[in-house]
Amino acid sequence: MIDHEDLDRIAAEGLVAAQVGAVVNASPSASGRYPNVGPLLVVGAGIPLLDSCGPETLEAIAEGSQVAVVGNQLWIDGAHRLTGQRQTSASLEGVIEEARRAMGEELERFAENTLSYLQREAHLLVDDPHIPDVDLDFRGRHVLVVVRGADYKEDLDLLRRTGYIQEMRPLVIAVDGGADALIEAGVKPDLILGDMDSVSESALRCGAGLIVHGFVDGHAPGAEVLDEHGLDYDVFASAGTSEDIAMLLAFEKGAELIVLVGSHNSMVDFFDKGRGGMASTFLVRMKVGQILVDARGVSRLYQHRVRKRDLLLLVGAALATLLLLVAVSEPIRLVFRGFLLSFR
Repeated sequence: MIDHEDLDRIAAEGLVAAQVGAVVNASPSASGRYPNVGPLLVVGAGIPLLDSCGPETLEAIAEGSQVAVVGNQLWIDGAHRLTGQRQTSASLEGVIEEARRAMGEELERFAENTLSYLQREAHLLVDDPHIPDVDLDFRGRHVLVVVRGADYKEDLDLLRRTGYIQEMRPLVIAVDGGADALIEAGVKPDLILGDMDSVSESALRCGAGLIVHGFVDGHAPGAEVLDEHGLDYDVFASAGTSEDIAMLLAFEKGAELIVLVGSHNSMVDFFDKGRGGMASTFLVRMKVGQILVDARGVSRLYQHRVRKRDLLLLVGAALATLLLLVAVSEPIRLVFRGFLLSFR
């Protein structure tokens, strides 16, 4: 049971991974405002999707109720309670195609919002931002910023397989739900930053430093979550997204390189996050661009390097083989002794 207008890709992937029996949405999963692919992922996985059931949906079902989706109807404990719209691949593709045709208007509004923000509030983000003190030394270090965005699992796996994380040992900043993504991948974050609305309690207690993203006026809703758990934290009050200020923090603290995983780049990505513009992202990337690279770029460069560990293993194996031959072969042992005597 969800109330999620324009179901985004990451949320849909989470539902599919959880192997839910059905998805009942109080709101339209595809409103037609922009071409979101989340509903198609749910239906494509064979999960029934009942849409637009109304605001009373979440209150209609009690814990332990028997629920069934029959056509466009939601039955609860044997009684018909709500009616929605049963979505199929065909119905969703029609809505998404209409949204693609209307993207021109959305793009215009998106650009207007971006420019308006640039004119009004650019100084709040890039002019001497007040960065909280953190007990980490960023100077000259690589910093890995992980957002639970598109392809984040594949990008993390790529960085691990190429040996980048093991050898470079970057400082790791998790943005909100990126903390759980890292822990699932076997990587402990050094810092968790965000509004804390999508981070599990176990991740919050993993030992990482905690920074709550607050509004410019100092209000920080995420602080309430950490107060309830009795956890220590700092507040970073800034305009923009949590992803933006994570990069800004790394840059201002002297990072040598910022590697970004799961970042939001396209207009659809921003709509999925409920944002109508990308001014803050534009400004921050202009500022940190000289040291910013995405995960795939790093992995492509790194996989062609000879890692120190591999080189040491190769030399060690060669020496072990030589010593074994000297130990078991009398002729080779005589040659080796003669070689040593020649240096005396």
